[in-house]
Amino acid sequence: MIKIENLKKQFGDTCACDIPSFTINNGHILGLVGNNGAGKTTLFRLLLDLLKADEGYVTIDDINPAESEAWKNDVGAYIDDGFLIDFLTPEEYFSFLGKISGMSQADVDNRLQEFERFAGGEIFGQKKLIRNLSAGNKQKVGIISALLRKPKTVILDEPFNFLDPTSQLVLKHLISDYARETHATIIISSHNLQHTVDISTRIALLEHGQIIRDLSNTDGSATAELQEYFGAE
Repeated sequence: MIKIENLKKQFGDTCACDIPSFTINNGHILGLVGNNGAGKTTLFRLLLDLLKADEGYVTIDDINPAESEAWKNDVGAYIDDGFLIDFLTPEEYFSFLGKISGMSQADVDNRLQEFERFAGGEIFGQKKLIRNLSAGNKQKVGIISALLRKPKTVILDEPFNFLDPTSQLVLKHLISDYARETHATIIISSHNLQHTVDISTRIALLEHGQIIRDLSNTDGSATAELQEYFGAE
């Protein structure tokens, strides 16, 4: 569970985040949507203690990330390729993540088998450094790394970026299946409204750092309101 209380972040005259109160319960897939500059990535960086809030706080399973690092054991996140160690191969990177998380190499190998379809034969066994992978394959490495340890909280910023249509569809099933199997709290941001609606149980619409609409998305019920807001026909 993630709780946000009076969270504020300002960059000069620009309000990047102003959220009085918001809770994301276990088992929910929250789709965070908004136009460029709405504050999605800023919110993620505040959640992950990569930015210092001007006011307020966040708790992840009752732990404030700004005050303790205990939350890191149960959180998987991928925002951009800056999260990757790009002078390693994907296998070396996954082994490193497993080792620092207390997983045996056998555990890592078994877990990676679950991602073979998503990897699409382009990541495992290729003997390429991460820095030499395509943008789409770097994206896949980042997403796999976020899910590797089966964390209770998952944060993915624009996970569908750079992926081909087949990989996007596989990822949609991967996220939905993961939520169902683990009852994790999952937040994704995406400019792809259709993918967001397809997998999210709830959608938060962000504008100028504020959550202006909090929409239930039972059976895609948020579609019409989102289309109206974004000016779709």
